[in-house]
Amino acid sequence: MATNPFRFIQQVRAETSTVVWPTQRETLLTTAMVFLLSILAAIFFFFVDWIIRTGLDIFLNFAS
Repeated sequence: MATNPFRFIQQVRAETSTVVWPTQRETLLTTAMVFLLSILAAIFFFFVDWIIRTGLDIFLNFAS
């Protein structure tokens, strides 16, 4: 079923007008939360990696 391009554009405009766009405050808050959680995840995985690396070093030094 082929759609008329003009009708398609009208439908897209109608759908876009129903979108509830976030406020500037909401955008800034969510951006800050993404950065904060990314930093926390990086710190967490740094320490997990450090613990595993230290454990492996101890094990390999003990085994050799």
